[in-house]
Amino acid sequence: MPIIDVWAQHPTRRFIQHDMFDSLRNWSGTSLPPDQPPLSVTVAAMDAAAVDLALISAWYGPEGALISNDEVAAFVAESGGRLAGVASVDLRKPTAAIRELRRAVTELGFKALRIVPWLWELPPTDRRYYPLYAECVELGIPFCTQAGHTGPLRPSEPGRPIPYLDQVALDFPELTIVAGHIGYPWTTELIAVATKHPNVYIDTSAYTVRRYPAELVAYLKSHGRGKVLFGTNYPMITPLKALDGLDQLGLDEETRAMFLHWNARRVFQTLH
Repeated sequence: MPIIDVWAQHPTRRFIQHDMFDSLRNWSGTSLPPDQPPLSVTVAAMDAAAVDLALISAWYGPEGALISNDEVAAFVAESGGRLAGVASVDLRKPTAAIRELRRAVTELGFKALRIVPWLWELPPTDRRYYPLYAECVELGIPFCTQAGHTGPLRPSEPGRPIPYLDQVALDFPELTIVAGHIGYPWTTELIAVATKHPNVYIDTSAYTVRRYPAELVAYLKSHGRGKVLFGTNYPMITPLKALDGLDQLGLDEETRAMFLHWNARRVFQTLH
């Protein structure tokens, strides 16, 4: 069965060496490479877990681009169809951000926009996001974001599903929202928001199967089986490690296929 990873990065040196990830490495026991790895390392990690396609994102924050949109485009071009691009932009420059998002989608072929709220210490209801939401609707792409606490030593408050994502979904009912990192410790809140709003989805990035909360597993196996997408947060977690224990979840064949593949195809409608 083909597998799609909806949240990954092919890291640059700037990304790998940033000190904000020190606490995450210490907590998870992850050993990131000291320098930018060749793309073959990322593809090999995908192959080890039979991941067919990974959506890799740019990273923009107040300090600038840790992974630029053009770098992502180059990785995608080199990958021979194994990677798809997800844009990021500079929230401090709203007009330029819209133009850059439009360029990333229409010229570079990117499939979504991702903004990580804790990088900016700005919740998703901040006025600087709103023009970008409207542009995502016009471009027909999802808005991807992080929900839940932060591994890096940054404030977790911007990751609360309620009130922030709930309000955004109310203000932009046509916007498709994919909330990564399962929303922990507010997973029940995120499930409530995804249940309430037809266009809100959850991805499992940054968590291994063995660490999925019981309420998320129950949701995946019942009325949420069309709402949960597989993600890794590679290189922090490899696909093989992320999927370890999947057979023990007791998913039926259809639910498993939806989780690993079909939900992503439906949500990211421009994937080929």
